[in-house]
Amino acid sequence: MPPRKRRSYTAEYKVEAAHRVIDSGRTISEVARELGIDAGMLSVWVKDERRRITAAEVHGDKPLEAAERAELLRLRRQVSELEKDNAFLSKASAYFAAMQKNQHGSL
Repeated sequence: MPPRKRRSYTAEYKVEAAHRVIDSGRTISEVARELGIDAGMLSVWVKDERRRITAAEVHGDKPLEAAERAELLRLRRQVSELEKDNAFLSKASAYFAAMQKNQHGSL
């Protein structure tokens, strides 16, 4: 039997999963079942996020609220999409500039 492929998760996903436990008061195993991930792994993420929140509070920083985190994730996705669009448009403009240059050269 081939070894199982190890899944990797983004930092944003881990934080959001941890906050599903922290913000809702639901159990780790309940949220883990809902997300289809291992409860032990989610437990580590929750512990890490609680430590991060505590450290932020000690330094006088206020952790992001759920709505702020959601907005941040939405904006990050939007920036990513816009960067992809810009890359495509840059390639397309270079292509059409080369095509136009070739047309003028052949006249």
